[in-house]
Formats: sequence, structure tokens, C-alpha cells
Amino acid sequence: MIDNYEVGQVLQGKVTGIQPYGAFVALDEDVQGLVHISEVTHGYVKDIHEYLTVGDEVTVKVLSIDAENNKISLSIRATEEAPKQTKKPKQQAASQDDSNAGFNTLKDKLQEWMDQSETFKK
Repeated sequence: MIDNYEVGQVLQGKVTGIQPYGAFVALDEDVQGLVHISEVTHGYVKDIHEYLTVGDEVTVKVLSIDAENNKISLSIRATEEAPKQTKKPKQQAASQDDSNAGFNTLKDKLQEWMDQSETFKK
């Protein structure tokens, strides 16, 4: 029955089991596939239970088929549009004078401190 499926195919399935590493999805009465935790949604998934429960109807895409071992890898994430990334404003580069301001202050103070230390030695 696994021969009825092709890589890239988008299908409806039902979550039949959940493990820490992914969810098993029944594609029909005889065939199940695995949605790895990294393929559940865009972004990091710490706890798969926050996204899926047994009995959920899900849309999945076939990522790979291992007919020899009778395994199908599925993705829910591949059926969803990636969220638009908001660009963070880049920090303005400090001018050359500003970037050395802290060091110049120390440089200016160095002579004063050296003079003070000579005073204490006497």
C-alpha cells in the first residue's frame, strides 16, 4: 500500500500517536507516516503536545518514502507558508571618534594617575 504514495504529495491524515520525537499520522487504514518534531511547524518546538493531540486531522506533505523498511517521512510545516521575518533595525556604526572615546578618557587620565602615584611615593 505504500506504493500508492509519492514524494511531494500533499495529503490529509489523522494523528494516531505522539512521541517526544514526533507524531505518527495515519494516511489510510494500512499506512502510517512519521512527522518528525522539526517538521511540525516553523520555528523551534520544545513540546510537541503544544501543537498536536491524538485524533487531530492534519495536512501533511510526503518528504521521503523508504519502501524497503515501509516508512514514510511527513511534514506539516511544508504545507504551511513560512512566517514573514521582520528585519531588526541594524545598530548604527559608531563613528571613529566615538568608538575610541572611552579609551581616550583613560589615555588622558593615565598621565594624571602616574603623577599622583609619584606624589604618593615621596
